[in-house]
Amino acid sequence: MENYARFYSALNRMPYSGDREELKEQIVKQFTFGRTVHLREMTESEYYSCCDSMERMVPNREPVGEALKRAALIREKKKCRSMALHQMQLYGVDTADWGKVNEFCRQPRIAGKEFRELDCEELKRLTKKMRAINSKKEERAG
Repeated sequence: MENYARFYSALNRMPYSGDREELKEQIVKQFTFGRTVHLREMTESEYYSCCDSMERMVPNREPVGEALKRAALIREKKKCRSMALHQMQLYGVDTADWGKVNEFCRQPRIAGKEFRELDCEELKRLTKKMRAINSKKEERAG
């Protein structure tokens, strides 16, 4: 086993005011019945049993209502980003190149900051602005 992220994620959420390394060693020693204090020397079953126990002590799950709200916000932001990128693409910005997208967005008359920094409301304003720019561009070409 090479990735101990699950263990450290649970360990970091445990309330403890002492040395974290000492706590880690105590936990590993307990779950290996004193055989070792090193994670890499744990068997796979010891590791999973340890992580399961730690996660029960300090649940990392947020309440269902909060998780649903967060998921809805993520979907909304993805939708806003997609709409803004589509309008930028119609204008001629190479949306496959994040450097060009950010360069375009940093212009004060466009958004004044990088694309990743825009929240949903700013993305909606950007989309509206780009639609107006694109429609004027079409009128001139038409």
